Amino acid sequence: MAVQPPNRTIILVGMMGAGKSTIGKALAALMGTKFVDLDRELEERCGVSIPHIFETEGEAGFRCRETRLLQEYARASDMVVATGGGVVIREENREILKASPAVAVHLKVSPEECFRRTQGTDRPLLQCEDPMEKICRLLQERGPLYEEVADISYETDGMNAVRAAQELLDRIYQHQLVKKEA
Repeated sequence: MAVQPPNRTIILVGMMGAGKSTIGKALAALMGTKFVDLDRELEERCGVSIPHIFETEGEAGFRCRETRLLQEYARASDMVVATGGGVVIREENREILKASPAVAVHLKVSPEECFRRTQGTDRPLLQCEDPMEKICRLLQERGPLYEEVADISYETDGMNAVRAAQELLDRIYQHQLVKKEA
Protein backbone atom coordinates (compact mmCIF):
# COMPACT_ATOMS: atom_id res chain seq x y z
CA MET A 1 0.00 0.00 0.00
CA ALA A 2 1.34 3.40 -0.98
CA VAL A 3 1.91 6.06 1.64
CA GLN A 4 -0.36 9.11 1.38
CA PRO A 5 1.44 12.37 0.57
CA PRO A 6 0.87 15.27 2.99
CA ASN A 7 -0.27 17.58 0.14
CA ARG A 8 -3.16 15.79 -1.50
CA THR A 9 -3.14 17.66 -4.81
CA ILE A 10 -1.08 16.31 -7.67
CA ILE A 11 -0.80 17.87 -11.13
CA LEU A 12 0.43 15.61 -13.91
CA VAL A 13 2.29 17.09 -16.88
CA GLY A 14 3.86 15.38 -19.87
CA MET A 15 3.52 14.55 -23.51
CA MET A 16 0.32 13.18 -24.98
CA GLY A 17 0.38 9.43 -24.49
CA ALA A 18 2.58 9.65 -21.38
CA GLY A 19 -0.21 8.20 -19.22
CA LYS A 20 -1.49 11.31 -17.47
CA SER A 21 -5.15 10.26 -17.63
CA THR A 22 -4.61 6.54 -17.07
CA ILE A 23 -2.13 6.90 -14.20
CA GLY A 24 -4.03 9.92 -12.88
CA LYS A 25 -7.21 7.87 -12.46
CA ALA A 26 -5.24 5.14 -10.67
CA LEU A 27 -3.60 7.73 -8.37
CA ALA A 28 -6.94 9.28 -7.51
CA ALA A 29 -8.42 5.86 -6.76
CA LEU A 30 -5.51 4.96 -4.47
CA MET A 31 -5.80 8.29 -2.68
CA GLY A 32 -9.60 8.19 -2.50
CA THR A 33 -9.81 11.60 -4.14
CA LYS A 34 -11.21 13.25 -7.27
CA PHE A 35 -9.58 12.98 -10.71
CA VAL A 36 -9.89 15.78 -13.28
CA ASP A 37 -8.62 15.62 -16.85
CA LEU A 38 -8.35 19.25 -17.98
CA ASP A 39 -8.90 18.34 -21.65
CA ARG A 40 -12.12 16.45 -20.84
CA GLU A 41 -13.23 19.25 -18.49
CA LEU A 42 -12.66 21.80 -21.24
CA GLU A 43 -14.67 19.72 -23.72
CA GLU A 44 -17.49 19.37 -21.21
CA ARG A 45 -17.62 23.09 -20.47
CA CYS A 46 -17.43 24.07 -24.16
CA GLY A 47 -19.80 21.36 -25.33
CA VAL A 48 -17.47 20.45 -28.22
CA SER A 49 -14.37 18.32 -28.77
CA ILE A 50 -10.81 19.63 -28.58
CA PRO A 51 -10.29 18.93 -32.30
CA HIS A 52 -13.36 21.12 -32.93
CA ILE A 53 -11.95 23.92 -30.74
CA PHE A 54 -8.64 23.72 -32.67
CA GLU A 55 -10.57 23.82 -35.95
CA THR A 56 -12.73 26.82 -35.07
CA GLU A 57 -10.47 28.87 -32.76
CA GLY A 58 -7.03 27.59 -33.68
CA GLU A 59 -4.40 26.49 -31.20
CA ALA A 60 -4.20 30.02 -29.73
CA GLY A 61 -7.91 29.98 -28.82
CA PHE A 62 -7.59 26.55 -27.28
CA ARG A 63 -4.52 27.61 -25.25
CA CYS A 64 -6.36 30.63 -23.81
CA ARG A 65 -9.20 28.40 -22.64
CA GLU A 66 -6.67 25.91 -21.24
CA THR A 67 -4.93 28.66 -19.23
CA ARG A 68 -8.18 29.80 -17.60
CA LEU A 69 -8.96 26.23 -16.57
CA LEU A 70 -5.43 25.64 -15.28
CA GLN A 71 -5.65 28.77 -13.11
CA GLU A 72 -8.78 27.36 -11.50
CA TYR A 73 -7.48 23.85 -10.87
CA ALA A 74 -3.93 24.80 -9.83
CA ARG A 75 -5.45 26.25 -6.64
CA ALA A 76 -7.80 23.33 -6.01
CA SER A 77 -7.21 20.91 -3.19
CA ASP A 78 -7.46 17.19 -2.67
CA MET A 79 -7.44 15.99 -6.27
CA VAL A 80 -5.34 14.62 -9.10
CA VAL A 81 -5.27 16.81 -12.19
CA ALA A 82 -4.09 15.67 -15.64
CA THR A 83 -3.08 18.55 -17.89
CA GLY A 84 -2.95 18.58 -21.67
CA GLY A 85 0.39 17.78 -23.27
CA GLY A 86 0.96 21.33 -24.49
CA VAL A 87 0.07 23.15 -21.28
CA VAL A 88 3.74 24.02 -20.66
CA ILE A 89 4.31 25.87 -23.93
CA ARG A 90 2.83 29.07 -22.51
CA GLU A 91 5.07 30.82 -20.02
CA GLU A 92 1.99 31.95 -18.08
CA ASN A 93 1.01 28.31 -17.54
CA ARG A 94 4.50 27.38 -16.37
CA GLU A 95 4.35 30.20 -13.82
CA ILE A 96 0.91 29.00 -12.65
CA LEU A 97 2.25 25.46 -12.22
CA LYS A 98 5.38 26.58 -10.34
CA ALA A 99 3.33 28.81 -8.01
CA SER A 100 0.76 26.11 -7.27
CA PRO A 101 0.92 24.39 -3.87
CA ALA A 102 0.28 21.09 -5.67
CA VAL A 103 3.02 18.60 -6.45
CA ALA A 104 3.77 18.66 -10.17
CA VAL A 105 4.79 15.32 -11.67
CA HIS A 106 6.32 14.99 -15.13
CA LEU A 107 5.30 11.67 -16.65
CA LYS A 108 8.02 10.88 -19.18
CA VAL A 109 7.51 8.72 -22.26
CA SER A 110 9.81 7.66 -25.09
CA PRO A 111 8.95 8.76 -28.65
CA GLU A 112 8.29 5.14 -29.65
CA GLU A 113 5.91 4.50 -26.76
CA CYS A 114 4.19 7.84 -27.32
CA PHE A 115 3.67 6.95 -30.99
CA ARG A 116 2.32 3.52 -30.08
CA ARG A 117 -0.11 4.91 -27.50
CA THR A 118 -1.43 7.72 -29.72
CA GLN A 119 -1.74 5.81 -32.98
CA GLY A 120 -5.27 5.93 -34.37
CA THR A 121 -6.38 8.83 -32.16
CA ASP A 122 -7.77 12.19 -33.26
CA ARG A 123 -5.05 14.27 -31.59
CA PRO A 124 -4.96 17.55 -33.56
CA LEU A 125 -1.17 17.92 -33.49
CA LEU A 126 -0.67 14.43 -34.91
CA GLN A 127 -2.88 14.97 -37.95
CA CYS A 128 0.16 15.36 -40.17
CA GLU A 129 2.23 13.48 -42.73
CA ASP A 130 4.81 12.13 -40.25
CA PRO A 131 3.39 11.75 -36.72
CA MET A 132 6.58 10.10 -35.38
CA GLU A 133 8.72 13.03 -36.53
CA LYS A 134 6.21 15.41 -34.94
CA ILE A 135 6.33 13.48 -31.65
CA CYS A 136 10.14 13.61 -31.61
CA ARG A 137 10.11 17.35 -32.27
CA LEU A 138 7.46 18.02 -29.61
CA LEU A 139 9.34 15.96 -27.02
CA GLN A 140 12.55 17.84 -27.80
CA GLU A 141 10.80 21.22 -27.50
CA ARG A 142 8.64 20.43 -24.49
CA GLY A 143 10.92 18.14 -22.46
CA PRO A 144 12.85 20.98 -20.81
CA LEU A 145 9.59 22.83 -20.11
CA TYR A 146 8.07 19.81 -18.37
CA GLU A 147 11.22 19.51 -16.27
CA GLU A 148 11.09 23.23 -15.44
CA VAL A 149 7.72 22.89 -13.71
CA ALA A 150 8.09 19.38 -12.26
CA ASP A 151 8.83 18.52 -8.67
CA ILE A 152 9.22 14.86 -9.67
CA SER A 153 9.84 13.07 -12.98
CA TYR A 154 8.68 9.51 -13.61
CA GLU A 155 9.28 7.23 -16.61
CA THR A 156 6.08 5.52 -17.78
CA ASP A 157 7.29 3.24 -20.60
CA GLY A 158 6.14 -0.31 -19.94
CA MET A 159 4.43 0.61 -16.67
CA ASN A 160 1.15 -0.75 -15.38
CA ALA A 161 -1.02 2.19 -14.23
CA VAL A 162 -1.71 0.83 -10.73
CA ARG A 163 1.95 -0.02 -10.09
CA ALA A 164 2.99 3.38 -11.44
CA ALA A 165 0.46 5.10 -9.16
CA GLN A 166 1.74 3.23 -6.10
CA GLU A 167 5.37 4.06 -6.90
CA LEU A 168 4.49 7.68 -7.59
CA LEU A 169 2.66 8.10 -4.28
CA ASP A 170 5.71 6.81 -2.45
CA ARG A 171 8.01 9.17 -4.40
CA ILE A 172 5.69 12.14 -3.82
CA TYR A 173 5.59 11.41 -0.10
CA GLN A 174 9.40 11.21 0.04
CA HIS A 175 9.70 14.43 -1.97
CA GLN A 176 7.40 16.25 0.42
CA LEU A 177 9.25 14.96 3.48
CA VAL A 178 12.57 16.20 2.10
CA LYS A 179 11.02 19.54 1.12
CA LYS A 180 9.49 19.92 4.59
CA GLU A 181 12.82 19.21 6.29
CA ALA A 182 14.71 21.71 4.10
